[in-house]
Amino acid sequence: CEWCMSGSHNLCLTAEGTIVGRHGGFANKVRAHHAWVVPLPSDIDPVTAGPLFCGGITVFNPIVQFDVKPTDRVGVIGIGGLGHMALKFLHAWGCDVTAFSTSPDKEAEARELGANHFINSRDPNALKSVENSFDLILSTVNADLDWSTYIACLRPKGRLHFVGVVPNPVSSLVFPLIAAQKSISGSPLGSPATVAKMLDFAARHKIEPVIETFEFDQVNEALERLNSGKARYRLVLKH
Repeated sequence: CEWCMSGSHNLCLTAEGTIVGRHGGFANKVRAHHAWVVPLPSDIDPVTAGPLFCGGITVFNPIVQFDVKPTDRVGVIGIGGLGHMALKFLHAWGCDVTAFSTSPDKEAEARELGANHFINSRDPNALKSVENSFDLILSTVNADLDWSTYIACLRPKGRLHFVGVVPNPVSSLVFPLIAAQKSISGSPLGSPATVAKMLDFAARHKIEPVIETFEFDQVNEALERLNSGKARYRLVLKH
């Protein structure tokens, strides 16, 4: 496969999920293709490691793919399962990080996770104040927003990048993109090499996802917690 052989396994056109769509989601062993198996560094806690392979790599991959610099100003839309990991990684990367959230009560937590600044995204004046500010804005939400507003917040050559799946098509006037050479893009997960790099980086900087743990016989309670929308921020079953 052209994509696998060039190191972009995550872009393989015939990729198959290991567990998604199959039996075995609660198994304690799994068989996988050797090219995708990455050893956990000794400094990574196995209990918190699981979400790194989903939410963690999803937000870490763009940092590597787009050669984000420690001097870059980066915005993160949404402080949830993906967004909280993005704040941690970007802070450790050295970036000046701004969290965008519709929940003002999350400001203290966002700053604790690594945000240098916080914007209430329901406040038009706050959004106006950061126009022409960001080299990268990472959208982690699954909601339709006024994307033109966020494109206006980008600096020339800035990028609005999607890792959250919004329900409806993303629309934008083209001239603002042309005039300042801005981009709209998206990406899935990451290659095995990028996963290994993420794990090393996480171990070096002591980065872990925020999790809630449940025993296996509490699986129904865990699913209820998930369905409530109140999970903070990843649920882990352990035994």
